[in-house]
Amino acid sequence: MVKGFEVVMVRGYDLKRDLTRVEELEKSCEIGSLLVDLMGDPLARIRQSPSFHMLAQIGDEIVGIIRGTIKMVTRGGNTLLDRRHEHDDVSPEINTTKLAFVSGLRVSPFYRRMGIGLKLVQRLEEWFRRNGAVYAYVQTENDNAASVKLFTEKSGYSKFRTPTFLVNPVFNHRVTVSNRVKIIKLAPSVAESLYRNRFSSTEFFPSDINSILTNKLSLGTFLAVPRGSDYVTGSLPDPTKSWAVLSIWNSREVYRLQVKGTSRLKRYLAKTTRVFDGAFPFLKIPSFPNLFKPFSMHFLYGIGGEGPRAAEMVEALCSHAHNVARKSGCSVVAAEVASCEPLRVGVPHWKKLSPEDLWCLKRLRDDDDGVDWTKSTPGLSIFVDPRDI
Repeated sequence: MVKGFEVVMVRGYDLKRDLTRVEELEKSCEIGSLLVDLMGDPLARIRQSPSFHMLAQIGDEIVGIIRGTIKMVTRGGNTLLDRRHEHDDVSPEINTTKLAFVSGLRVSPFYRRMGIGLKLVQRLEEWFRRNGAVYAYVQTENDNAASVKLFTEKSGYSKFRTPTFLVNPVFNHRVTVSNRVKIIKLAPSVAESLYRNRFSSTEFFPSDINSILTNKLSLGTFLAVPRGSDYVTGSLPDPTKSWAVLSIWNSREVYRLQVKGTSRLKRYLAKTTRVFDGAFPFLKIPSFPNLFKPFSMHFLYGIGGEGPRAAEMVEALCSHAHNVARKSGCSVVAAEVASCEPLRVGVPHWKKLSPEDLWCLKRLRDDDDGVDWTKSTPGLSIFVDPRDI
């Protein structure tokens, strides 16, 4: 029994009945300094996914919600080699699995510590299983003790990967892109070929990468090669030479963010940097954007490359992405990379704005080949799906 009603019911989200009450619940859960505004669409974070579902728990009121999606992804090169051939000179095959993603769990502050969050997770997992998901995962911050406890201690998830969310401010001035690097915008079909050719054995690589690259929120995929190289437009880069690639996702059309709880002095100092940057752009002062009002961001995904100058190429691509975000009116650009990603040194970011994340994974049923992904060794890279951010 929960505060005055005996029957706790979990049901699917109904747009007409629930929109206003879900928005009220979201606002009541705004604890902390970073607030998220879904701009009147509680399904905004998940509707770009191929299969999505949202549940609401109600009595006389909606006291909790949870969202989930399902897609096909690869498990990474470290888990793909058939054990019968692990000592042979056999290349691993690309193997996919059906992965579910848990997101947007909210429980009203007045109804916490009553098992509501756990019940919502369990009901969502039932939907995952009915739809054939083999694994489920959730992204949370490493220092979010309540969330980590719910998933790892109560729901059976394993701590799996610890990527870093790298955030860089967008300044008032344009950032200089290295003149040693040539940047080329790829057609979606070429970008798809590149990703499937080079990254399809990377953990969490989505089988429907073409749907992401052609989505209206995707602002393009950009390739960096040394200036003066003999790259042929429409071809894949030469694996024997240095190159890098990344894509840009327009998160500003999905949600807005806002930082609260900052002192007047810090807000004044931040404003001062913007004033000087705007007045003297040629000085290229690293100004702090106005994050204290609703702001938007671009997310950089599909970051990868090869060759001794790959990190330099990534940095040039990030500079280009900064200028794209500046033109679009975004306040930050962000990317998420594996903890051991060798190219992270090329991704500009402010450490104080870049939290350590924790991805937790749960096996929902046996996979056909009997390999347990939850026990696999981390690879150097992960592919971060922008639809999950």
